[in-house]
Amino acid sequence: MISAEIARRGHSARVYLRPTGFVDAPFGYDGQTLRLAGGLLWFAMVEAIAADENGRFASALVPVERIEDFVESLPEPQSSSACTQLRRLTSPRAALTLGQRTVRLDQPQVMGILNVTPDSFSEGGGLESDPDTAAARAVEMSESGAAIIDIGGESTRPGARTVWEGDEIARVKPVLEKLHHAGLALSIDTRKGQVMEAALAAGAHLINDVAALTWDDEALAVAARSTAPVVLMHHQGNPATMQQDPRYRDALLDVYDWLEARIDSVVAAGVARERLLIDPGIGFGKNLRHNLQILNGLSLFHGLGLPIVLGASRKRTIGALSGEAPVEQRLGGSIALALKGAAQGVQLLRVHDVFETVQAVRVWRGMRDEALTPG
Repeated sequence: MISAEIARRGHSARVYLRPTGFVDAPFGYDGQTLRLAGGLLWFAMVEAIAADENGRFASALVPVERIEDFVESLPEPQSSSACTQLRRLTSPRAALTLGQRTVRLDQPQVMGILNVTPDSFSEGGGLESDPDTAAARAVEMSESGAAIIDIGGESTRPGARTVWEGDEIARVKPVLEKLHHAGLALSIDTRKGQVMEAALAAGAHLINDVAALTWDDEALAVAARSTAPVVLMHHQGNPATMQQDPRYRDALLDVYDWLEARIDSVVAAGVARERLLIDPGIGFGKNLRHNLQILNGLSLFHGLGLPIVLGASRKRTIGALSGEAPVEQRLGGSIALALKGAAQGVQLLRVHDVFETVQAVRVWRGMRDEALTPG
């Protein structure tokens, strides 16, 4: 039995709870389902995973009606940890207040990517010197249904080189200033404290950091001084080298552990926990199998109790599974991964193709609404 094996291994063992066994609706299943993170999904089972420094050593599928008994059967400190995870799995996620916009997180929302870089996935370059066109593109994405516009002035794709802060600010600041009074929810995608500070002063409302405030000490200090929400993304290595033989004991659990530790560090440095969001970092120091393991297990991250951001749009994983299709031919795969995220309760889907993804999510939402309408 999993509890006995955990007790035998002592404090070196950890327990993880992953919601699974999703049902169309909770009607008629009193006590047999739980609502995931206050959203549109209900789950009937929990996969309990036990692991130590060598990796997983046991797992069990526990029905929701027996999950409290299971948690109480665990030794300490695992029982307390599992109890905290269970509470976080079911706690609603508060809406984000971003300027004039309120972004509800009880349903999947789309974050549109606006790259003002010479080597953009989506724009093909050029917007870094054309803030008027970039601002118009942001408005277009908002009109297509993007809840948040994520503006970045530095490419962090595999092999990308670091951009000087002055150049990055020169790319993003004029766009933010033009959008300041447009009533949009604006995010700044950067690793650098100076860029964060300049962007927030120019009108950004949210910090999206692929380095999780580890790139420089100033980034963490800026985040602590501000009141902006912050996305902490998992990564291994830096963009220039991150795809050179990345390794994990267990990709899903290692990313979970890393994010948990990073959250604790950031909170200790003065950033309120309720301001944080998390991103498992698809493609950032992960090979194809690592990415797929994380995507299959996304619901685990709800145990951290924070909103989840998923950025899988046009990633190499899609190309690798579709005959090495180039980035401009990865729309179908991008939508497939966005819907995979929605089906596991992800709150924010960061995408290049806003109109198409919003349409897919609206169809998914329509099916959920029908299922949740009493008969």
